[in-house]
Amino acid sequence: MPDEQAMFIFIEFKSYVKQQIYIQLAHGFFIMMKKILFYIFLLFLISSQNLWASETIQQGNILTLQQCIDIALKNHPAIQAASGTVRQSESKIGQARSGYFPQITFNSGYSRIGPPDTSLRSDPYNNYSNTLNLNQTLFDFGKTYTKVRIQSLQKESSEADLQDITASIVLGVKQSYYSFLKAKMSVTVATETMKQFQQHYDVARAFFETGKSSKIDVTSAEVNLSNASIQLISAQNALRIAFVKLNQAMGVVSAPEYDVKDEFDTEKTEISFESALSQAYQNRPDVLSTALKREALEKNVTLNKIGYLPTLSGNAAYGYSGDDTSIDRSWNVGVALTFPLFTGLSTKYSVDEATASLDIALANEESLKQLIYLEVQSAWLNRKEALERIEAGKTIVRQAEETLELARGRYATGVGSSIEITDALIKHYNARMTYITALTDYSIAQASLEKAIGGIK
Repeated sequence: MPDEQAMFIFIEFKSYVKQQIYIQLAHGFFIMMKKILFYIFLLFLISSQNLWASETIQQGNILTLQQCIDIALKNHPAIQAASGTVRQSESKIGQARSGYFPQITFNSGYSRIGPPDTSLRSDPYNNYSNTLNLNQTLFDFGKTYTKVRIQSLQKESSEADLQDITASIVLGVKQSYYSFLKAKMSVTVATETMKQFQQHYDVARAFFETGKSSKIDVTSAEVNLSNASIQLISAQNALRIAFVKLNQAMGVVSAPEYDVKDEFDTEKTEISFESALSQAYQNRPDVLSTALKREALEKNVTLNKIGYLPTLSGNAAYGYSGDDTSIDRSWNVGVALTFPLFTGLSTKYSVDEATASLDIALANEESLKQLIYLEVQSAWLNRKEALERIEAGKTIVRQAEETLELARGRYATGVGSSIEITDALIKHYNARMTYITALTDYSIAQASLEKAIGGIK
């Protein structure tokens, strides 16, 4: 009769294991498909579309904006760290899922026993024991399932964090790229301005030598030439700093000297503030990540409340023990119901902690929405203002060029003064710098708006 009962328990246990395996296979297939889709996205995002990013930067290369972005996505340590967090989350899912499967342990022991004086056995003897144990959770009121679900949500959140970090790195590269372009063009403008002051100095000295102008014109032109030289030195140093910052944004701080292609973002796409804000709330990965973290914390509250409930488990063991002359074999099969009657209020405090963490997550979610509103509004307004400055800058440059030509003509005929040329040269320099700044600000504002609404371009 005991053998029949054991056989019945064994059959029931086997049926339960099959059922759990089928459940895990279905769940595993779903998780596998999500992984495949996510890694396809990563492959599309990180791999260079023209395979250029797989190469190293060579001396004298001329990089496009897309090439700089590809290099950053391949080399930046922040992306590597975020990818490691995703892999870490996958491992935690596996750890949580282990509760579905039986736990098997093997215990082996050896003892050398000396008999007491009262024993009939006078010599020391060996004692052996070997036991194979199996324990399977049969029912835990969804505790294991909730643990798996929590870790799955955490993994999805870490994937969204990876996308958010990627978007931030792309924005950083664009900002550094456009700043480098601005510094590069500033050096060009400063160089040309110094040449213009040099020409004016040469003309003023020639006029002084022929008696057409006074010594003060030569001295004033020489001072202006020195100031233009200092301005050029400052612009060249700003270019070197911009080069270092672009390298840092790409994650290649020791790159050799290279140049970048002159390509400001001058695409004038129209988007309303309301539309931009709506897209941001729907598309931004940090919004998704925060929502997933909040959902995981909600599940964590449920998990801690399950701690009040019992756990039903099945167990089986087979082993033997004895000495050198006698070995006794035994086996057992059974079930156990573990009910937490009193745990020192640890379950209550765990629920309280999980509830407080959920409240914090809800507050952080609302703070993020307010921050997104500010980011979108600032980027949208900056983009609009920079676009208006571009159009105005074109007019200012044209007017400054006309004023400079008139001043030179007047001075050459003896009608104008040296001060008039100096003012015209300074206004021409400032006008060109104003236009370059407007181009840079618009490109950066456009990139900031793209990032703010959750787009990677």
